Amino acid sequence: MTIREQTEIMELGSLCEDACTSKGTGRRVRKESKCPLRTEFQRDRDRILHCNSFRRLKQKTQVFLSPVGDHYRTRLTHTLEVSQIARTISRAFRLNEDLTEAIALGHDLGHTPFGHSGENILNEICPYGFKHYLQSVRVVDYIENNGKGLNLTYEVKNGIACHTNKTAVTKEGYIVRLADKIAYINHDIDDAIRAGMLKEEDLPSAATKVLGHSKSARITTLITSIVDNGVTDIHMSGEVQKAHDELRAFMFDNVYRNSVAKAEEAKAKALIERLYTYFLKHPDKLPEEYKKIMARFDKERAVCDYIAGMTDVYAVNMYNELFIPKGWKN
Repeated sequence: MTIREQTEIMELGSLCEDACTSKGTGRRVRKESKCPLRTEFQRDRDRILHCNSFRRLKQKTQVFLSPVGDHYRTRLTHTLEVSQIARTISRAFRLNEDLTEAIALGHDLGHTPFGHSGENILNEICPYGFKHYLQSVRVVDYIENNGKGLNLTYEVKNGIACHTNKTAVTKEGYIVRLADKIAYINHDIDDAIRAGMLKEEDLPSAATKVLGHSKSARITTLITSIVDNGVTDIHMSGEVQKAHDELRAFMFDNVYRNSVAKAEEAKAKALIERLYTYFLKHPDKLPEEYKKIMARFDKERAVCDYIAGMTDVYAVNMYNELFIPKGWKN
């Protein structure tokens, strides 16, 4: 009996009946030989962790565009915080922690440079529209591994696709959706305080009275409320959900739509739009891997994929190279 088979048997004996166990699941578009050591969901986790798109998350905006400072969140640190919160809930419910982790690590692979500013402008100018959660699935299906994709399991891809506004087919996928919301509201408060936009005492008192007066306390309250309500119908208690929603509304009014945080948004949108227009006119300038995507799909799809995959720094450098005059060198 292989290590993988032993793990599958242990899951059947230890995970709850609502869990998505590894044995009998983990369907892939292309059939593969089983790994002797890892379950299918463990393999997916590793494939995501080692892919190019995951590494690029370290230089993609979370909220503050290209912030000066080492401690502001990036899309990568956000992803790691989502993963940890989701794993904590999954472990408490005795769900499949490996599946949960794989979905969490992959949920933002398709995010654009400059955060939701980049997503919004691509959604406006790309004829197919643009949603980062659908692009994340596209990344693992058609872009990674030189266009071959990562051949992830259905359950992982479904969880990635549904992490924003749909219900996943697994409990693990739904947990990642909740963990994403818990993570970004609370770490964005932390970043806003660091940026001098907020003070802890500015937060709505009715919400903090319920949730707590620190990031750690609030996250603990939110997770505990979910766990206390049980795995059958995963949700927060009414009082905690109300406090969370009030805090979220406060963040939209005072941070996400704040002129300080959005000061460079118009520039970011103009930059992405100009890059998009340039590569539509000059598709021969696309990297070879995106020329292959153009041949397989079309020009608009390839250009959108290329720009969506850029980091903030890469996009700015590309813009400078294409449009900013260089000094004369003898």
